[in-house]
Amino acid sequence: MKPLSEHSFCLILAGGSGSRLWPASRENHPKQFMDFEGAGRTLIQQTYDRFARFILPENIYVSTLESYVPLLQTQLPQLPREQILSEPVRRGTLAPITWATTLITQRDAEACIVVTPADQVIYGDQLFDDDILHALSFVAQNPGVVNMGVSPTRPETGYGYVQMGGALDAEQRIYHVKTFTEKPGPDFAQLFMDSGEFLWNTGLFVFGAHYMLHNIIKHVPEYQDVYPSLATYAVLPNLAMEHAVLEHTGHSYVQKCRFGWADLGTWQGIATDALNTPQVNTPHPPTDVKADGRSNVTVHSEALFDNAEGNIVRLPSGHLAAISGLKDFVVTEEGGVLMICPKDDAAAMRRLQTLAHIDELDE
Repeated sequence: MKPLSEHSFCLILAGGSGSRLWPASRENHPKQFMDFEGAGRTLIQQTYDRFARFILPENIYVSTLESYVPLLQTQLPQLPREQILSEPVRRGTLAPITWATTLITQRDAEACIVVTPADQVIYGDQLFDDDILHALSFVAQNPGVVNMGVSPTRPETGYGYVQMGGALDAEQRIYHVKTFTEKPGPDFAQLFMDSGEFLWNTGLFVFGAHYMLHNIIKHVPEYQDVYPSLATYAVLPNLAMEHAVLEHTGHSYVQKCRFGWADLGTWQGIATDALNTPQVNTPHPPTDVKADGRSNVTVHSEALFDNAEGNIVRLPSGHLAAISGLKDFVVTEEGGVLMICPKDDAAAMRRLQTLAHIDELDE
């Protein structure tokens, strides 16, 4: 492990609602504040722990919605209030990244920042540490942004992809970015995987703070009037960093990482990840996710299966599911709501969520 650098910073993005994992993840208690897979630590705690291994505690910031600040302070009591950026409204990833980068630059003119979502599973701690530290070292010496990519193991349609261009440093696995593609259809996902040119976009990226602020001001005119105060945060356009800035900067790179990675985004995705070998031969994080010989997956739950296959089950502690004759369904309960729905029917899940919300309002 390299020594901790005073110029290395981390921003954890923790303001999402996790609505695609309803009813387990709720607007008032989203997945990042849950021990979703039985690891013994919530996702935000695991993320903080991961970066505190090589980034000084005073250099770790968390951006989250104002209403989640009490939850965050309960779960990360060691995090000072001045290192919590409380967003009045959700404005995509560009707004909190700009806010944090502005504050950090005022503290340290030489700052290099790694941005991470709060809801990921990482395989291989040492490989992760080495890959992130290498990217931080690279942006400290070179202008640009390094996206952290991992080799796809299946034609996943729920992830974003980064296409590698020419190698900047093949030995260090850093390439120019050719294209970004978000959630391709099945045919394109298969084509991307077969080509060998595409990596999964982990949502982790690393940059020099001054370089990033320069590019935000240059490529996003709406931000020119509010920088550096961001006093009008609530009226900023809802923009993703990749499309607003990274697709336009002349120094956008992708690092082909060695650590394994999964995004806890959808029920289908969790089941698929549980049934596939991690991308690298590294220890699986300590979770309570199990799969049987008929592709049934339990997430921190107990279930009995009879003539059933391809299901995913997550129930409250102490509850037991007894399932017979069911195929490819999600069975999950949280907060008095039990959902039973085909696991690949995202539209049906959204309809059920909407109906349940209406019923809650009627009560």
